[in-house]
Amino acid sequence: MIVDRDGNITIIAQEKASVKTLVNNIEVGYHKYKDYHLIVRLSSLEKIQLEDVIEFLRLSNNHRSAKKSFVIVTSQADLDQMPDELAIVPTLQEAYDIIEMEDIERDLGF
Repeated sequence: MIVDRDGNITIIAQEKASVKTLVNNIEVGYHKYKDYHLIVRLSSLEKIQLEDVIEFLRLSNNHRSAKKSFVIVTSQADLDQMPDELAIVPTLQEAYDIIEMEDIERDLGF
């Protein structure tokens, strides 16, 4: 797991670990990330299945309830099959755009 910070955003890149291992590692170290918007990059995985992203659902819901963005970046998923509760985008730039839009919505009280 590679962790990088960009202002108020933490970017977690997945190396060779399984999705379950990655989610577990994020949950164990969550106290380090809870005050930042999170971007999880899954670029090292060849194909992302629905059951893989479902692993992030609880973590995403908890993070979003604390008024922080949680975005998954992968170009290897069929976005039409992914749950609407998760923000999943194909590029890192789109993840930044989602966070910016959600910040604006939070500032406006939506």
